[in-house]
Amino acid sequence: MSQTLATPGVYIEERNSFPNSVAAIPTAVPAFIGYTEKVVRDGESLINKPVRISSFAEFVSIFGEGFKTGFEITEVENIENGFDFSVDDKFYTVKQEQDARFIFFDGIRMFFENGGSACFIVSVGAYTSKVSKTSPGKPASKDPKTGKETPAIAGKTVEEVKMNQISKKALSDGITALVAEEEPTMLVIPEAVMLDEADCFALQQEMVLHCGFKMQNRFALLDVYNGYQKRTYDKNDVITRFREGIGSNFLAFSAAYYPYVNGAVVQKEEVDVANIVNPELLNTLLSKEADKLYDNAKKADEAKAEIKKVLDENANLKSLTQTLNTISPAFKKIMSAVLRKLNILPPSAAMAGALSMVDNSRGVWKAPANLSLASVVSPVVNLTNEDQEDLNVTVTGKSINAIRSFVGQGTLVWGARTLDGNSQDWKYISVRRTMIFIEQSVKAAAKAYVYEANTSGTWTLVRSMISSFLTTVWKQGGLAGLTPSDAFNVEVGLGSTMTPNDILDGIMNVTVKVAVTRPAEFIVITFQQKMQES
Repeated sequence: MSQTLATPGVYIEERNSFPNSVAAIPTAVPAFIGYTEKVVRDGESLINKPVRISSFAEFVSIFGEGFKTGFEITEVENIENGFDFSVDDKFYTVKQEQDARFIFFDGIRMFFENGGSACFIVSVGAYTSKVSKTSPGKPASKDPKTGKETPAIAGKTVEEVKMNQISKKALSDGITALVAEEEPTMLVIPEAVMLDEADCFALQQEMVLHCGFKMQNRFALLDVYNGYQKRTYDKNDVITRFREGIGSNFLAFSAAYYPYVNGAVVQKEEVDVANIVNPELLNTLLSKEADKLYDNAKKADEAKAEIKKVLDENANLKSLTQTLNTISPAFKKIMSAVLRKLNILPPSAAMAGALSMVDNSRGVWKAPANLSLASVVSPVVNLTNEDQEDLNVTVTGKSINAIRSFVGQGTLVWGARTLDGNSQDWKYISVRRTMIFIEQSVKAAAKAYVYEANTSGTWTLVRSMISSFLTTVWKQGGLAGLTPSDAFNVEVGLGSTMTPNDILDGIMNVTVKVAVTRPAEFIVITFQQKMQES
């Protein structure tokens, strides 16, 4: 009893009946870094400030809508390279403007459509910025003949809207902003692949270093650079380039996915005339088509009058797009091509949603594979079993998880390995993330015993607390073993984990051994004929 008994009377002393417990930390909280439409909220900048959201509607209200990507119509010289439409026996394609696309918004959509819930958003900049430009003025002058003086004319300052470029430094600063946040358990930067190759690999190495060295409590989801391309199996092969560029440090804290996917997040209502950046050529081509399409001159003139509205900046885009889709087959093909190309997306954001869904429904120990992806039509590159062999098992150990299409099943994630594929300890995503979950949960709970007496009583409480938590994980299927003693072992105390010097130095050593559930990646079924017995 801590209080002094001096005055006669009745005293009440309350004692805790139950020891402290380990609270399971959330595992399905990714952090996304990228560019957004809005970067100011209530007069304060949002740049490099992690914001926790729980729905796509909340994201839109805080960070705004997606970017209007521009496409240029260009003539195709060699049709073997593919084309999108033809007019007057000439072939054309719609090509995305150079360095003129932001995909962060669509990535967040894919995250939520694949089961994502809470996440952190780090905006590193807006799509555009205003730049002030001052035109040169005129100095004061004097006419030599008349002697008349002309006063100086000051230059005019005007504001122009300039499109920002995706910057490696800006995205890197976003990673730094997450150091102070303990809750995120995954790191995703969909726009990393929009950088040039060298910057992309440097940024991805920084992501892995942040997860595995700096924080040690989160997992990086990576995309293969140029993952929309087929494999060539030479020095320029996209997988070979990725394996060479990603480095070799802390790879157990990351996983990569290939190829990109043909998504369905961008809807046809979001694509209109404004996506075409050279309306003059569009007007010319559609007018030529109208002359050939309509035998009646009056109808052709009416169609061309509608087509000419593409040059009018004040035209109703939605109405005009609907009209052109009706009267022009070529325009309909143009819009379809734009929509298809906008929906080619790297899969990391969708995978973050899939991992979150698995964590919330099955547990972090369930391998995030054999899962169908929502809002995905197909992988951009179709892979065979032979293609996947090198992706899954390679000499370097840098396993790449395949996204494949199966008849009757749709698009499935068909791989669950980390980039440290040669490690017997950390080759599986579920094992690495389960260990992060256990380590961080126990670490948070153990803080309650800092500065407690380093005696057998405290050791017993710590052992009981951790054992109780691991028993719960075992019952849920996270640990393998017929009994709890088969699944884990917790040791703490003098003579087992500590020496007298440890106690004098104020150190309490706790040793925890766990048998984490591993996925059945290869199922081998053996059949043998049996002789007839009678």
